[in-house]
Amino acid sequence: MMHAAMTRTLAILPVKRFELAKTRLREAVPAPARAQLAQAMVADVLATLVAAPGLHGVVVVTNETTVAQLARASGAGVLADPTEAGHSAAALVGVAHALAAGFARALLVPGDCPALDGATLRALLEAAVPAPAVTIVADRHGEGTNALLLSPPDVIEPGFGEGSFARHRERAQAAGAAWRAAALPGLALDIDTPEDLAALRDARAAAGPCTNAVLAGL
Repeated sequence: MMHAAMTRTLAILPVKRFELAKTRLREAVPAPARAQLAQAMVADVLATLVAAPGLHGVVVVTNETTVAQLARASGAGVLADPTEAGHSAAALVGVAHALAAGFARALLVPGDCPALDGATLRALLEAAVPAPAVTIVADRHGEGTNALLLSPPDVIEPGFGEGSFARHRERAQAAGAAWRAAALPGLALDIDTPEDLAALRDARAAAGPCTNAVLAGL
């Protein structure tokens, strides 16, 4: 078995069209600013992924033109989201690509964790256990999933959304795969609600530069 740092790993970043994104922030942020915030967070996450030496490829699954342009300019691949049926369905598009391209692992990350940094990614990739295995990074509430490291990429089917931490754990157990929970501050905060946004403001120094620029104007 190859060391984790040498295992070919593809990062998969599903991104909704911005007109469909962050609707739960509507009471706190007007529509144009929601799109700006969503784009800024994606830009910060994408920059971190592309710069990570432990990753061997990055692919963005999206129908958002501005994100596709940004991804291609940064050297990432772009896949269309054929159904726009949600985060899990888009993630599966990336998983299929990872398998076809011969990647040993798939890292599923969201575009709304602007505190993601290189140290967080390194810790996640280097602490993974041998395949078949699933590493689950919980959100700050301990109920959702903010990242999944799958080895091999199809070891389980991702099922994001409410209660997904327990769902992913149960799917790993049912598949006979090793699983571990990783508590990583850089991936703990995803921005879906006004409360999340308030927490991000409190931790502004931890967010990426694009996100901080938008926050300064809100």
